[in-house]
Amino acid sequence: MRVLVVAKAPVAGQAKTRLGAHVGHAAAARIAAASLVDTLRAAAAAAGAANCHLSLAGDLDDAVEADLIRELLRGWTVTAQRGEDFAERLVNAHLDAGPGDVVQIGMDTPQATPALLDVAARLLADHDAALGAAEDGGWWVLARRDPAPVRALSGVPMSTPTTYADTRAALETAGATVADTPGLRDVDTVADAHAVAEAAPETEFARVWSAVGCP
Repeated sequence: MRVLVVAKAPVAGQAKTRLGAHVGHAAAARIAAASLVDTLRAAAAAAGAANCHLSLAGDLDDAVEADLIRELLRGWTVTAQRGEDFAERLVNAHLDAGPGDVVQIGMDTPQATPALLDVAARLLADHDAALGAAEDGGWWVLARRDPAPVRALSGVPMSTPTTYADTRAALETAGATVADTPGLRDVDTVADAHAVAEAAPETEFARVWSAVGCP
């Protein structure tokens, strides 16, 4: 298995901005860093650092927990995101990761476990792709055998209530067979953060969420 993480450097005012509007941008950056740490750990545990790729937006020099994040990225392949919008950056991240089976996630599901990533990877044995729905209408994981069908996502609106359905339709129109993985809840709001921290109390995300004293 190879894992591709598409993420943003946890910089105050640039990461988790929707959450930052309610808890403050400094706290939101700490929360984003914790979520990224959990995601990197899960990816490495599932595939090994040598089989992990990070497509990063922003500069780690300005990020919260930069030293820890760099330590976790030892052995990873790290590339900068390219593109005018998120859909284009996502497609380019898959092209950069190259051919072969890849399980791609973002940094908004700190509760994602190595076992869940493995489920997505196993679905590629008899499907071209696997897609995991998020509760807000988006998706949290996209596994694929080859990056070619992912090119179809360049025209898919992201962060909408129909992004999962639109993504699945685009992949199928491109000729891919698509399996469903278990769904997860993205962390975008205070309510999301409370729910995910309660469901996954062992995570760094839950520890930081509790520590920042969010209402």
